Amino acid sequence: MTEFLLLQFAHIVAFVYWLGGDLGTFVASRYVVNRDIGVEARAIALKIMLACDQGPKMSMPLILPLGLHMAVLMGLLELPAWGLPLIWLLAAVWLSNVLVLYFNEGKAFTARLSQFDLIFRIVVVTALLLFAVLGLTGDAPIHADWVAWKIIVFAALVGCGIAIRINLKPFVPAFVQLMTEGPSDKVNDTMADSVARCRPWVWAIWLGLFVNAALGIHLIG
Repeated sequence: MTEFLLLQFAHIVAFVYWLGGDLGTFVASRYVVNRDIGVEARAIALKIMLACDQGPKMSMPLILPLGLHMAVLMGLLELPAWGLPLIWLLAAVWLSNVLVLYFNEGKAFTARLSQFDLIFRIVVVTALLLFAVLGLTGDAPIHADWVAWKIIVFAALVGCGIAIRINLKPFVPAFVQLMTEGPSDKVNDTMADSVARCRPWVWAIWLGLFVNAALGIHLIG
């Protein structure tokens, strides 16, 4: 019972930091692309944005094993004896990768690590979708459809994060140019367009988090 309550508590905390961190990131991004404020203020806004973004980035690899662990304890999901340890190990690798990338931003070795992180997330999305769909068809040991749907929504959230990363690619060189050469219409437009293309994916993440919360408390499903 204590184990379950601790997992539940951690799961709620991860949800709060994911949603709250996303909101902070979203608000800070508006100042980063605001061409009416100085370059130094925009640089500070970027630091705030990146710091806030660590909440969602750390919550994502934690909320999955926490939820799956609770599902096993509730008898809603069956895994072999090595299943949960493997899931927690993969989550630890994912979380470690996030932290290393954050604290070593700009270093040469992070380029390959970032590529590994992207491939890792694609594999996670694919594996989770396959497992959840098999669960819905009765071909995987998921004993409640709402658990399968929560896994599908989570996979979609990770997919949204991948889409955000892709749409932010033009932002990085444009911001570097802003810092080294000063503002210009081209740089400002590139940054604003990149951030604008990310916003629908951010809204989709918020919607997905609300849906998963509703599924978790059986408000829907």
